[in-house]
Amino acid sequence: MSGQRIVIRDYREGDKDHVNRIAVRAFEQYQAIYEDWPGFRARLENMSGIAGTGELIVGEREGVLAGAVAYVGPGKPKADFFEPQWPIMRMLVVAPEARGNGIARALAEECLARARRDGAEVFALHTSPIMEVALPMYLRMGFRRLRTAPLIHGVDYDVYVLSLDAGERRESPDPAVFRLRVED
Repeated sequence: MSGQRIVIRDYREGDKDHVNRIAVRAFEQYQAIYEDWPGFRARLENMSGIAGTGELIVGEREGVLAGAVAYVGPGKPKADFFEPQWPIMRMLVVAPEARGNGIARALAEECLARARRDGAEVFALHTSPIMEVALPMYLRMGFRRLRTAPLIHGVDYDVYVLSLDAGERRESPDPAVFRLRVED
């Protein structure tokens, strides 16, 4: 990733179309696997709507929006297969041309930082074995499979959890990643 500056920041309303396009493009490689791809695609086309229930976070590489993720904090509405007190990560997406540059890891680490900020002891996400890059990344980060989650458009998903030391404050492992707080 040498020479590539990644900026992690809060979503802005002007990011809406870019985030929605990235979400669709990130999942298009799986369109033959998901049942009712048009229905699933419609959900992806509204990824920015998650900003109404969670904290949408974006990643930029060299000033170009390249990825996004939603952080949903403790006690916020989430799927029933998650414990209400667990903060979760939803819809981690990276544009295909931006993959392999640490953006996904930086976005995931930002979610973990926010969970620690919120005093959480456990952090959760759900993912599928078809996510052949994301799932190994989560496992390297220390996530462990907890249980099966409901199918999503015919695709198997599982719940993964990570125990957090609420007092621990880890910074991004890569000095090329910068956090930028943007207040609207």
